[in-house]
Amino acid sequence: MIFIGFIAVTLAVVGGYLMEQGNLHILFQPAEVVIIFGAAIGGFIIATPSHVIKLVKEGIGQAFKGRMYTKNDYIELLSLLYETLQKIGKEGLREIEKDVNNPEKCALFKKYPLVFNNPLAMTFLVDILRSIISTTLSAHELESLLDNELETIYEDVLASSKSVANVADALPGLGIVAAVLGVVITMQKMSEPPEVLGHSIGAAMVGTFLGVLMCYGFVGPLAKKLEYIAEEHRNFLDVIRVVFVSFTGGAHYMIATEFGRRVIPPNLRPTFDETERVVGRKEKKEKKGK
Repeated sequence: MIFIGFIAVTLAVVGGYLMEQGNLHILFQPAEVVIIFGAAIGGFIIATPSHVIKLVKEGIGQAFKGRMYTKNDYIELLSLLYETLQKIGKEGLREIEKDVNNPEKCALFKKYPLVFNNPLAMTFLVDILRSIISTTLSAHELESLLDNELETIYEDVLASSKSVANVADALPGLGIVAAVLGVVITMQKMSEPPEVLGHSIGAAMVGTFLGVLMCYGFVGPLAKKLEYIAEEHRNFLDVIRVVFVSFTGGAHYMIATEFGRRVIPPNLRPTFDETERVVGRKEKKEKKGK
């Protein structure tokens, strides 16, 4: 969808320009591009910590891949949480402690690759299990702890969006810088005929055009996309939070899983029957084993 949006912006701007018999050749100003984007990248590096630069790279990659989470991701997550809580209820915390100490080798976690291959979700899940194993937190205390942790994670992931938004905000100003330099060059050509001066002034104005277009047509929307991705991460982790808080408060693992299903965004939430077909199947297998 990002590619479609970029193409739509480009076609609308260039198409409208050509409808008025604009000359595309004058828009091709490599020097303006070097000034604007070189300065934008330099400013980004100056203002952004190295770990946030890494987050920006990862976020942009995720943005171009499309939707972060699907209904299948949430179904896998609910299934994993159900089996994890079931194991705690049936075998005790000692058994799950072995999985927590070596999560990369845990057969239970590996059964659900969509979650297992998500470092953010696995770290959050394993940290919760460690807290439950090593402390005697009440449901209220665990909820407060996880709320604060989730907010911290969200702010960290959101840093990539804020950094890209800062670049977008700087682009119009850098476009003006390029335009002013173009005007300076034009002033050196005052002895030239009017057509040469007109071309030079037009080329100078391309800097302002590029800065504003890149801000509002490309980089700004990309920053907003990264913000939505951060929200998708938070929504995914919030399901884990709700399930464990409910379970710690005394809810049966089946009920705790249902509470987790209820906080999934409506457009991705599996129905009760869809969850029942997966989780209920596990319940039936357990009864048959008995």
